[in-house]
Amino acid sequence: MNKIPREVAQLRTLTRPTADHLTRLHAALETRADDAGLLDVAYATVDSPLGRLLIAATPAGIVRIAFDTQGFDDVLGMLSAQVSPRVLEAPARLDLVRHELDEYFAGTRTGFDVTLDRSLSQGFRRQVHEHLPSIAYGETRSYAEVARDVGNPRAVRAVGTACAMNPLPIVVPCHRVLRSDGTAGGYAGGPEAKSLLLSLESANAVATRR
Repeated sequence: MNKIPREVAQLRTLTRPTADHLTRLHAALETRADDAGLLDVAYATVDSPLGRLLIAATPAGIVRIAFDTQGFDDVLGMLSAQVSPRVLEAPARLDLVRHELDEYFAGTRTGFDVTLDRSLSQGFRRQVHEHLPSIAYGETRSYAEVARDVGNPRAVRAVGTACAMNPLPIVVPCHRVLRSDGTAGGYAGGPEAKSLLLSLESANAVATRR
């Protein structure tokens, strides 16, 4: 019979558990779930210049990045339904991507090295998502150009849909795809977020070339 974690036993003696006890309990559960191979989807929420982000990872890699406006509860529900119901907040599992995002927003990183789990991308959308990182930092392409580059020049609308449904924004840079007239087009994080990312990359790319 498994022993009750010490943190749980301590909680039983407390009428009102303190924040410290709850934090230690969650950490113990996280460790036990990870050690037992029961942590299929780890997630964390982080602050960014775009607002709060939710980042989720499976053992295969980063599987989802979501903006606060998309509803974190809805995103976690989707992950539970489409990836695994064994979802747990486990920030330590996201340390590397959090560090790389910090560097990106600070302007010291132009590409990401974290491993990606592309299981939420299928068919033509996956083809588009796999192509997007080839658009260089500080540069942009039109939806029509991306359609041509992936070998289906008539699929301009499908490229737009693929960008809108990108499960890994920022890391997979769908923000670098614009309308043919140069206007921004849609973005899951909203037009201001897309503009901020493009401005950040443009400014840093110019500074690097000087």
